[in-house]
Amino acid sequence: MILALAGGVGGARLAQGLAAVLPPDRLVIVVNTGDDFEHLGFPICPDIDTVCYTLAGINDASQGWGLAGESWAFMDAIARLGGDGWFNLGDRDLATHSVRRMMLESHSLSQVTAHIAGRLGIAHPIAPMSDDPVRSIVDTDEGELAFQHYFVRRRAEPRFRSIRFEGADRARPSPALLAALDDPGLEAIILCPSNPVLSIAPILALPGIRARLEARTVPIVAVSPFIGGRAIKGPAAKIMDELGIPATPAGLASWYGGLLDGLVIDRADADDVVEGLRLHITDTLMRDGDDRRRLAAETLDFARSLR
Repeated sequence: MILALAGGVGGARLAQGLAAVLPPDRLVIVVNTGDDFEHLGFPICPDIDTVCYTLAGINDASQGWGLAGESWAFMDAIARLGGDGWFNLGDRDLATHSVRRMMLESHSLSQVTAHIAGRLGIAHPIAPMSDDPVRSIVDTDEGELAFQHYFVRRRAEPRFRSIRFEGADRARPSPALLAALDDPGLEAIILCPSNPVLSIAPILALPGIRARLEARTVPIVAVSPFIGGRAIKGPAAKIMDELGIPATPAGLASWYGGLLDGLVIDRADADDVVEGLRLHITDTLMRDGDDRRRLAAETLDFARSLR
């Protein structure tokens, strides 16, 4: 069994590749919820929805998030009425948030996520990192900003100083995350090519999780989100630079602080020196489904070679 930790567009794409090469009983995908927030009265779970829409094959492929063929009549009406329209909610996407809001009155986020994924035809387990609220708060040169205000409203333009995960010290890891870590059949843990600061760090901040991973008996492999010092999607390279950490394999390894057994990197970074860490060098750009399946299969083979 494989445990994949994911968030964002890159994480969703590799998760889709893993789901294409592994049966549902061999893969658990645990998703960051530090990006979650409430907007216009709806509980929004951006990373969970991106992973679900991608695995269901209904995401907007050009931008990586949201639904393909979406319409925006609701947001147009909000703008006409002078409402808060800085975060777009598509008309069909609203159904997801509405069902989530209603179900959360009597169900956990794990149960709601499983229901939504099942209704979208996804057979593989997708679970939040926690059923308890954890909120990423970014300290910037403009002061502290709730994550979506930094990421969407301000387009990640303020200088990134640090991040804290409000509520993480009290949050319980989700049942699916704990069960996967306890599963005697666990073969490897894959850190998807998600933003290491924004998407993976919140999962590691949950009580006991980093310690569990550091005491691992299975290999932990990360797929780098960087190619030639740049991120394919999002502000990961900018954030690393502002933290004084190079957006390179060596920089990524230093950020994870000895947590990794192996790192999958792109050919563009083949000359980077990473001391004490096994590397797999390949083409990491996922242009289509074939690339996602190939990268997933190579990552799994690499992880298994480290056992």
